[in-house]
Amino acid sequence: QVLPVESGGGSVQAGGSMRLSCVVSGFTFTETCLAWFRQAPGKEREGVAAISSRYGATYRSASVEGRFTVSQDKDKSTVYLQMNNLEHEDSAIYYCAADTFGRPCGTTWSSLGRFDRWGRGTQVTVSP
Repeated sequence: QVLPVESGGGSVQAGGSMRLSCVVSGFTFTETCLAWFRQAPGKEREGVAAISSRYGATYRSASVEGRFTVSQDKDKSTVYLQMNNLEHEDSAIYYCAADTFGRPCGTTWSSLGRFDRWGRGTQVTVSP
């Protein structure tokens, strides 16, 4: 089973930008929900943003609205998370997840249980 592979994490100062990438290979992007989650120390894993692969509908959590953008490049089997105006509270391990059951994201885009493939995560650290 091929798992997503994240890249692009690192350290940045508050107010800066960073772009995460996730290569999702091993299946076609016909109808897939691809999502980004994050988990900070001592906190639960939470949904950040997601994209339905077929028509490109996107979803974001309220905490990142207006700052983060999710996008995809089907030719490269890659989903991106562009993060602008980063805040210290955005520090976390960011995970890429894929729902390969042929379902769009919809209202359950941030439900952990629907995703069957998870990357190992990439650390994002935002200094105050």
